[in-house]
Amino acid sequence: MKLFALNSSATFGELVAKELGVQLSAHEEREFEDGEHKSRPLENVRNQEVFVIHSLYSDPVQSVNDKLCRLLFFIGALKDAAAKKVTAIIPFLCYARKDRKTKARDPVTTRYVARVLEACGADAVVTMDVHNLQAFQNAFTIPTENLEARKLFADHLTPFLTNEDAVIMSPDFGGVKRAEQLLQTLEKQLKRELPMVLMEKYRSSGMVWGERIAGDVKDKTVIIVDDLISTGSTIARAAAACKKSGAKKVVALATHGIFTGNTDDTLGEEALQQIITTNTIPPFRLEHTRVIEKVTTLNAAPLFAEAIKRLYEGGSIVELLED
Repeated sequence: MKLFALNSSATFGELVAKELGVQLSAHEEREFEDGEHKSRPLENVRNQEVFVIHSLYSDPVQSVNDKLCRLLFFIGALKDAAAKKVTAIIPFLCYARKDRKTKARDPVTTRYVARVLEACGADAVVTMDVHNLQAFQNAFTIPTENLEARKLFADHLTPFLTNEDAVIMSPDFGGVKRAEQLLQTLEKQLKRELPMVLMEKYRSSGMVWGERIAGDVKDKTVIIVDDLISTGSTIARAAAACKKSGAKKVVALATHGIFTGNTDDTLGEEALQQIITTNTIPPFRLEHTRVIEKVTTLNAAPLFAEAIKRLYEGGSIVELLED
């Protein structure tokens, strides 16, 4: 097995490699004066099974498009070097939020990203808590795996919720299944039933509205569950509605913490006491904010390492994700 991590994902890649007890394979990324670049493996990959780690989010050095392009070119270089199988390990998959046409002539970028990954030679794709699982699975013709952070969240939350009167909230209609899965995992760990509530949400032309809550949150600890936090407006709106309805405190869970915009204004809501994410995206945008004091980042590398091990050895990913 060969395990590569492109430069911008080297920190996460090192964590995964440590869990696997291997060294990251050597590669080169070279920049040219005109903005072009090249990437190539520096080790023999002929007839090898290769895993490439690269999380696709923008950072101060590379845009999401830069990172996607580098991943595509590196996969192509691996296949040209006669790699037997290339699995793209993409902790955060870009362009996954545009998974259907909501307006006339809209693009369906989830499908387009799938096409270019396949065209460059990817044989399988592994990601985590993709925005729309059905759309993700239907977009690819190659094997895909969607890992879930719910057990990471549940393990972290269980000690704090033992004596808490808690309720699980989905901040929109589309996240109900995700909230239900976390609910079931927490109930098994806490050995008691938990209620679930739903927040209404409508979005059009960049505007979000709706503040009614279906269910009771008065005097309860509310756990809001989502796949990602971008501007934070969805979480902030839900936290404010919970406070208005008498919630004792609010904790937000989101696998991917993108944290764009003015987070101190958006997520500074007093009722929102804690934000828990994973390191699929490091919280680099929060370095000079007050909100960072609320944020806890869980390590997803052991989960990815175990998934890679099972894929290589023919183990079960389904069993890995079961409670």
